[in-house]
Amino acid sequence: MTSYRQELEKYRDIDEDKILQELSAEELAQLDTELLEMDPENMLLPAGLRQRDQTQKSPTGPLDREALLQHLEKQALEAGERDDLVPFTGEKKGKPFVPKNPTREIPREEQITLEPELEEALANATEAEMCDIAAILGMYTLMSNKQYYDAICSGTISNTEGINSVVKPDTYKPVPDEPPNPTNVEETLRQIQANDGALEDVNLNNIKDIPISTLKAICEAMKTNTHVKKLSLVATRSNDPVASAVAEMLMENKTLQSLNIESNFITSAGMMSIIKAMYHNATLSELKVDNQCQRLGDTVEMEMATMLEQCPSVVRFGYHFTQQGPRARAAIAITNNNELRECPLRS
Repeated sequence: MTSYRQELEKYRDIDEDKILQELSAEELAQLDTELLEMDPENMLLPAGLRQRDQTQKSPTGPLDREALLQHLEKQALEAGERDDLVPFTGEKKGKPFVPKNPTREIPREEQITLEPELEEALANATEAEMCDIAAILGMYTLMSNKQYYDAICSGTISNTEGINSVVKPDTYKPVPDEPPNPTNVEETLRQIQANDGALEDVNLNNIKDIPISTLKAICEAMKTNTHVKKLSLVATRSNDPVASAVAEMLMENKTLQSLNIESNFITSAGMMSIIKAMYHNATLSELKVDNQCQRLGDTVEMEMATMLEQCPSVVRFGYHFTQQGPRARAAIAITNNNELRECPLRS
């Protein structure tokens, strides 16, 4: 301990200012670098404050990103692979790869000898022809389903690609939109009100802009019309007020045979009024009410089944029942109604 104190005593009277004045610029920069307090573990500090600045070289030019990527890729390709060794032993992990023998000699009894003409035809066949031949022989595992069925269903060479071709989706065939309904609503209403004998089929399907008042006026005019046999109001945005007008029309009209009001906004209350109006109609044979804006409910379905049982004139009814009981009753009622209609024809 005494020798250590004596060693430190010789540094007590050193003049630090004199030593600093005698240092060169390079030595001062090196001393400044050595005295910097760095914290490499502190992730909250910027990178420049976590490590010393050792970039003393002058820049060689502007950054060329493509050249840098090419250099890194070249350096990675030139770097040799490092062997994965077992610790403390120096042996390589895993087993050495031994490739399987791809060429298996076919036994003599399994060899097939063809006629020279067939041998020459198979040798000169294209990939597409070989694909068709494989399909005809039933080798469906060598190709896609489309290639197999194209070769089976057509009498000519239909495949244009070989067996190892990439499976491609079928070509999309664009389907043009249906043309708009050309029916003139105002002219049709005028003909119904005038009881025009030439108008027997009224088709207003998919006309979205028909006012509710116009639809109610059509139903009002149908009460006294004696020539229209088919009325279709599919996807016309009809609602409960229109359904009430339809119900009143069914109670008075004696000529209409087919009514279609599918794909509308009729609720269970409006549908119930239409079903109850059918008890007073003996001429309507077809009624379609499916695909409304909401579920009609069990009560309406039970009423539908009862109506079909008590109205023998209805032989076609379009609705998808959600309950098994009403569905079975409706199916039996429709069958009985059709049989009752055929009985007078047979007699």
